[in-house]
Amino acid sequence: MGASWEGFALEQVLRALRPPEAYFCATHNGAELDLLFTHRGRRYGVEFKFNEAPGATRSMHVAIADLDLTQLWIIYPGREAFPIAPRLSAWPLSDVAGLPRELGARAR
Repeated sequence: MGASWEGFALEQVLRALRPPEAYFCATHNGAELDLLFTHRGRRYGVEFKFNEAPGATRSMHVAIADLDLTQLWIIYPGREAFPIAPRLSAWPLSDVAGLPRELGARAR
């Protein structure tokens, strides 16, 4: 179920954000990102977790640092957006249409 949900969630995020280019990324330090894209010269990352209580992982912190991400969102099946750590927050799949607004606010 997790892989199927992640594929569906990825498709929804790509539709909402419409980045000109999107990548899966793995660094030499072992960090992986399900989605990496740029917006107005800044890098952003997205992870997809089929988990009601997503949290930070070492891989996420490494990705934020190594890729100099402005923000990393964990898309999950819950109902509330909430901060987890600096430049890292959880975002509900049900509000993925709100990501462009959030992206615009962070690009300022």
